[in-house]
Amino acid sequence: MSYVIGGRPLAARLVAEMPSFVRQVVSSLVERVPAYAQLPAEELSGDIYRVTEHALRAFAAVLDSGALPSADELRFLRESAARRAEEGVPIDVVLTAYHVGIQVVWERLVPEARPEEVQDVLALNALALRYLQLVTPVVSAGYLDERQTMFDDERSARATLLTGLLAGTVEAQGPYVVLALDVPPHPDELLPDVDAAVASRRKLRRLRVELERHSREPVLSSLTPEGGLALLPGEDLPLDRIVADVTRAAGVPLTVAAVAAPPSGVATAAVLAREVLAVASGPGLFRLADVLLEYQLSRPSAALRPLAEIVAPLTEELVQTLEVYLRRGSRRPAAGELHVHPNTVDYRLRRVAELTGLDPTRIEHVTLLTAALAARRARP
Repeated sequence: MSYVIGGRPLAARLVAEMPSFVRQVVSSLVERVPAYAQLPAEELSGDIYRVTEHALRAFAAVLDSGALPSADELRFLRESAARRAEEGVPIDVVLTAYHVGIQVVWERLVPEARPEEVQDVLALNALALRYLQLVTPVVSAGYLDERQTMFDDERSARATLLTGLLAGTVEAQGPYVVLALDVPPHPDELLPDVDAAVASRRKLRRLRVELERHSREPVLSSLTPEGGLALLPGEDLPLDRIVADVTRAAGVPLTVAAVAAPPSGVATAAVLAREVLAVASGPGLFRLADVLLEYQLSRPSAALRPLAEIVAPLTEELVQTLEVYLRRGSRRPAAGELHVHPNTVDYRLRRVAELTGLDPTRIEHVTLLTAALAARRARP
């Protein structure tokens, strides 16, 4: 079937005037979609032009036959979408080209329709809708399947590189900053009517995306909802801002240990970062210099077990209160961080003194309590 509008077969006219139609579609994309207006001119005249021409030629074939694409033709469209994914053309560019292309054809040619061509116009409208309903999911699937394959390949390559760096068997262009992260549960994970697994995956995704946003190069990581390692490429990074942004994105108070290293020193730096994290009384960003005393006190020795046993009688609540009090230095700031009344902090500190024989409010006992907490955190 050949649709006739303005006295001319529509398919033949579309093919004959293809360059003009393509330019008009690209112009319409730039005018109607803000993201297109920000693309470089060479991309508009290159990738975007080719995708648009392909979409219009596919639609011209449908107009010429009056039939929707066959299985072979749909397979071609799917493969074409996969190539666009390989080229890095965004999926919205690919899909919008089909929709705006048909819209431009409609707006440019339908006003020329003669009274006797009204039935062709109506049939054209119905065919265009059926075409988009069929093509959109096919093109989307082809594009997304290819992107998933590319993502899996990239993820595998990143995992291989990370494993080699942590094992000390490979080197890559560096340097890196090795981050060891402790990630507590998000409040959503603790709600009885919320799927904790979904909430934890969303938290982890936000964390990863924010880390990637701060790096021009791929971030190597082995992160779970509870934490793990991440390697940020570069040196002299604004770590305080990065950790603050990642913490805000994750929605939970992160504890992060950071150690800078050349590629050959990533394995050693990762061990050190984990050790710093183990003795850090978070949340916040910690470097070795921030926990020198705790780090040294936590090294394996005959004194480690007896030190840890000093605070063994304490409940988790009392340990948390003691850690916050020693870090903040007084009861009111500690109460504010713990979200309790200052009198509650006083009561808990008295219980610490009763159970350990050491009073956190006495300066001569603070060093030993600090060492005991460091030993407790360092023990497996």
